Amino acid sequence: MRITIVCVGKIKETFYREAVEEYVKRLSRYCRLEIIEVADEKTPEGAGSLSREQIKEKEARRILEKIREDAFVCTLEIGGKKFSSEGFADWINGLAVGGVSRIAFVIGGSLGLHQSVSSRANLALSFSDLTFPHQLMRVILTEQIYRAFCIINNTPYHK
Repeated sequence: MRITIVCVGKIKETFYREAVEEYVKRLSRYCRLEIIEVADEKTPEGAGSLSREQIKEKEARRILEKIREDAFVCTLEIGGKKFSSEGFADWINGLAVGGVSRIAFVIGGSLGLHQSVSSRANLALSFSDLTFPHQLMRVILTEQIYRAFCIINNTPYHK
């Protein structure tokens, strides 16, 4: 299986970057994982709703051009479907058994995702009702993908 994580912005903090790199390394035995970063737009102080929408639209164009046509697209959104770790593993395994060979996870920027990206999604996924910084969400997502493959392959990581 090929998994792509398309995300807005770069990871600035070394500790987040190192955590993501560790999970990417661990995942290499289970799947091919690629992380694609697209540029984020600066949000001016006191930006109004029209300006914020324009910023999300610019980021959306960058995101959408990085998603392959044959990918099953999963956006990370607060209002999305929630899984347990086992349920997430079952979902990934079900896609693989069903013939899906590419999954694209999308993490938006600080303002969230534009509707055009949400509309492209096959599934909106939520890890919590809490809001996380998008850099930390990358760590959480890579860890949960790794945990899912450990569950699927019955390895002792998940206890």
